[in-house]
Amino acid sequence: MVDLVLRSRRVLTEGGERPGAVAIAEGKVVAVTGYDEPVEAADDQDLGDTALLPGLVDTHVHVNEPGRTEWEGFATATRAAAAGGVTTIIDMPLNSLPPTVDVDALRVKRKAATGQIHVDVGFWGGAIPGNADKLAALHDAGVFGFKAFLADSGVPEFPPVSPAELGTALRAVDALFVVHAEDPGHLVSQGASAAYADFLASRPAEAEQAAIATAIDAARATGRRVHILHLSAAGALPLIAAAKADGVRVTAETCPHYLTLDAGHIPDGATEFKCCPPIRDAANADALWRALADGLITCVVSDHSPCTPELKRRDTGDFAAAWGGIASVQLGLPVIWTAARERGHRLADVVEWMARRPADLVGLAGKGRIAPGADADLVAFDPEASFTVDPRRLHHRHAVTPYAGKVLHGVVRATWLRGRSVTTDEAGGRFLTREG
Repeated sequence: MVDLVLRSRRVLTEGGERPGAVAIAEGKVVAVTGYDEPVEAADDQDLGDTALLPGLVDTHVHVNEPGRTEWEGFATATRAAAAGGVTTIIDMPLNSLPPTVDVDALRVKRKAATGQIHVDVGFWGGAIPGNADKLAALHDAGVFGFKAFLADSGVPEFPPVSPAELGTALRAVDALFVVHAEDPGHLVSQGASAAYADFLASRPAEAEQAAIATAIDAARATGRRVHILHLSAAGALPLIAAAKADGVRVTAETCPHYLTLDAGHIPDGATEFKCCPPIRDAANADALWRALADGLITCVVSDHSPCTPELKRRDTGDFAAAWGGIASVQLGLPVIWTAARERGHRLADVVEWMARRPADLVGLAGKGRIAPGADADLVAFDPEASFTVDPRRLHHRHAVTPYAGKVLHGVVRATWLRGRSVTTDEAGGRFLTREG
């Protein structure tokens, strides 16, 4: 007898979408059988036409705890993740105090998260000037790799690295490095302004292109793996394609806001749309979609980066002073599915971009897929239902979102973490490490 069987006419397996029954025992998928096949189980649930997806894996989440828990925290961020069908997050090393730049800081962060996590959580380490000698020990402690900024991060305790310092960090440890790629020499100082066009002009596409070239050069020189975070500027895609063709170990991600929002329709003063790098025009988004379909962009992750409404300058609408970050971990799946279906993509494509490939990026072979031996992290998703985004129903700490009032397709009906139904009142998540 197994613990649970979930049946659906639309099971999203690694082989594609098909009717099936997913048998679960001791938190693992033990079999994927025919939809009508008898299986002796303690609990047998039939979802009908509601799709059964693997839990999403979001490798780009800023939880901010400890130290800036008034921005966001493990309890609220992971509640929001579970409500959005995300069953695994990897937390970024900055905006928390201390930042995760050595083993002691990692211990502090894990202690802060203990007893609060509603989904499984792993951690990135940080590469900053002067800590290259600490990276190997931090990697051995279980972080999934290291984040580096090539431009100002926005917080003084996590300064950017120079091109030379990036190379030093890459040589210090054989690990995955994820890079915020904007070149400071191409960024333009901006005075107070509520005009989105002024903010966009201050962070031109050339800044991304130059920094991505720097990151590629470092990967080429060292042979290490480099992953470009939150790719916004489609003009950098030929650089990445050429590097990959040359055997450079470089990959790239993008985010829901770059694929679905359009600079031409962002109202002045609407600082909830501010993120770095910025949202660009519709033609740029079209190019990102093509690269995603072609596999040049490997995955879609949230870059969930909330803050207080005061830091967002909701009172003044000043883009120059507002914190740059979009809170979307709960909404990423319906946001992407809404746009993807309009462009002729399948639900299986969305699962590939948001579950399997992010899991593969960080080496989580048991996550992001429905297959025997994988963790039974599952999502009941109604792709035909629609809803209007009400910020008051979001679980992240502050009800600020650029998606407010938008009609989205796809509703998460239920989430299971290792075969157990997740509710926002449970904190049954586990810590994940690079070793499993």
